[in-house]
Amino acid sequence: MPSRKNILKQKLLERRSSIGIFHSLASPLAAELLGHSGFDWVVIDGEHTTNDVVTVRDQLVALDAAGIPGVVRIVAGETHVIKQFLDAGAQTLLVPMVDSAEFARDLVRAMRYPPDGNRGVASGTRAGRFGLASDYLATANAEVSLITQVESRRAIDNLDELLGVEGVDCLFIGPSDLSADMGHIGNPSHPEVQRAIKDSLGRIRGAGKSAGIYVGNPEQAKTYVDWGANFVAAGTDLGVLAKAVSGVAGEFRAVIADQP
Repeated sequence: MPSRKNILKQKLLERRSSIGIFHSLASPLAAELLGHSGFDWVVIDGEHTTNDVVTVRDQLVALDAAGIPGVVRIVAGETHVIKQFLDAGAQTLLVPMVDSAEFARDLVRAMRYPPDGNRGVASGTRAGRFGLASDYLATANAEVSLITQVESRRAIDNLDELLGVEGVDCLFIGPSDLSADMGHIGNPSHPEVQRAIKDSLGRIRGAGKSAGIYVGNPEQAKTYVDWGANFVAAGTDLGVLAKAVSGVAGEFRAVIADQP
């Protein structure tokens, strides 16, 4: 029994368009709901949430049950962190703050078993179907996928080198951190930031890689898609929930306020 096929990796390699959402609620039930909501993938956020390897594992189980790929954004690109989340069943990792080709190559190696990398060997894990997938170790390398985040001026400056790293399937622009690093914190719509994003998306697609980006509204998404983005994150579940519940509260408050 081989490693599970990574259908998202194939989409990235073929540069096919897809949309997803960041899952920040750290809830298997919410993850399952997202899995049935029409997205192509869900990012389980381990950087800006209270998630750990156990909660992420449970959310991966829920997404698997819903039949949708889960991407895990880890807190940092450390070898031991990568090993834990791959063993827990993640096949696609999103790594923040990757600003050099050397770092990207280290990440690629950390995701692969020898001789292609330095991932610690274990087959009695959830990823290896608890030891029941006899061909897991021989096939796992081909099914892992790495997405690196471009979110600093240094990453922009090193973009051509980053694009040359084999094993990075998608480069994902983070407008919020990029704008902060460029001196425009809280203002990713600043013209200087938008010029950098437009140039980067074009260069990523020109190099034959998938180009990803985080975006908060469909109008902005249309612009980014026109510039070359094909892996588009439509905000977070937490943001959607906050907007929805505050709207409901306002609507009901208005009704109640009208009563004597």
